Amino acid sequence: MITIDREEERKEILKRYRKLLRLAKPLLKPGDARFIKKAFHVASDAHKEMRRKSGEPYIYHPLDVALVCVEEIGLGTTSIVAALLHDVVEDTEWELEDIEREFGPKVATIIDGLTKISGVFEYGSSQQAENFRKMLLTLSDDVRVILIKLADRLNNMRTLESMQRHKQLKIASETMYLYAPLAHRLGLYAIKSELEDLYLKFTDTETYTFIANKIQETRLSRNKFIRGFITPIEEELRDQGLDFVIKGARSLSTPSITR
Repeated sequence: MITIDREEERKEILKRYRKLLRLAKPLLKPGDARFIKKAFHVASDAHKEMRRKSGEPYIYHPLDVALVCVEEIGLGTTSIVAALLHDVVEDTEWELEDIEREFGPKVATIIDGLTKISGVFEYGSSQQAENFRKMLLTLSDDVRVILIKLADRLNNMRTLESMQRHKQLKIASETMYLYAPLAHRLGLYAIKSELEDLYLKFTDTETYTFIANKIQETRLSRNKFIRGFITPIEEELRDQGLDFVIKGARSLSTPSITR
């Protein structure tokens, strides 16, 4: 029997919530932090008795989806709130009318869209996947529905180890045929690459491990090469008085194998 340390879980939940607020801070307007806090408390209470397949508290999932929305997509307060609440209508006693009353029509519309597309696609042909992608892009009233759904799928893929093997294969295949191309089409290339990497991890673990090990073996030399390449560029940009961010060197340290 697994012993659950409620106090440690509470600390971890607060740690993830505070990280979310810290990362979102540059995007927030007056009053936004209270709005996010309200959504966090509603989601925490609604999911308090729920756990993921891994045994972890379910609230980890909406918190992590909201983190992806902020950190990797750059979405704002409305999307953060919708991400925190995205499973509340589908999985708890909350109704869409409750969401609209407490959080307004924008959040309710996004959650309604997320609820409607959940489980609609069943893996089949590549043409079926293409048709579904077109349907999403055409029918979605708010592109944030698709962006939050991509964040949701990325977190699901990151935590796929706890699922049964047949579920892993189904979700991974669905991701490769539908969500990775959709991320590419929307310009979310880092998310697209990670989804593809995770697909390989769960469908061909041996090849994934071989490639990951080879990349790790050459990481130091690649980083040295990149640093040598960007140094004169940085110096010239500083001399020109420009504000800039070079992202290539940072991406080399990430776990994704597609670089």
